[in-house]
Amino acid sequence: MPGPMVGSVGPELTPSAAPVSVARGPRALLALIPLAALWWVIEGGAPESWLVGGPAVLAAAWAVGRLGTGAGIRLSLAGLLRFLPFFTWESLRAGVDVALRTLAPRPRVKPGFLRYQTRLCDPAARVFLANCINLLPGTLAAELEADWLTVHVLNTEANNEAELRRLERVIARLFSEDLEGVR
Repeated sequence: MPGPMVGSVGPELTPSAAPVSVARGPRALLALIPLAALWWVIEGGAPESWLVGGPAVLAAAWAVGRLGTGAGIRLSLAGLLRFLPFFTWESLRAGVDVALRTLAPRPRVKPGFLRYQTRLCDPAARVFLANCINLLPGTLAAELEADWLTVHVLNTEANNEAELRRLERVIARLFSEDLEGVR
C-alpha cells in the first residue's frame, strides 16, 4: 500500500482503520421511544398533536439513525427525568418572558452578548448546553468554541450567568458529569 500523500491532512486510511458501520435501524428504533415520550410530554398527551408530532418524531428518529452514533454518550435516566420537566417549564417561561418584553408598549430590552465558560467536559454535553440555552428567557447561543459560549441576551442587566449555571447543572446530571471541583 502506498504511503501517505505529501501535504495530506490526517492519517492514511488502511483497511484495518476503515470505519465500521453500526446498524442504523436499531439505533433509530431506540431513539423513537424517548423522542415520542418527549413529544407526548410537551403536548400534554393531546391526540391531535400527533398529526404534526408523528412525522416530526419519525424524522428525528431517522436523523439519529442516519447521522449520529451516540457512541460514548452516557445519559442518566434520573437526569433525564429531571430534565424533562425543567425543559417544559423553561420553554413556557422563556416564551412568556420574551412575549412580555417585546410586546410591551415600551419594549424592555437591553440586548448584548455574554461570554460564558462551561465546566462540562463531554463535547456532546457542551453542544446540548448550547442548544438548550435557547430555552432560557431572553437567551440565544450564538457560538460555541471549545469550552466557551457566546450568548446573545435580551437583558444584559439580568443575572444571566446564574441561569446558565443552573442549566449547566441540569445538563451535567443528564450526562452523568460531576461539576464539583471543576473550575
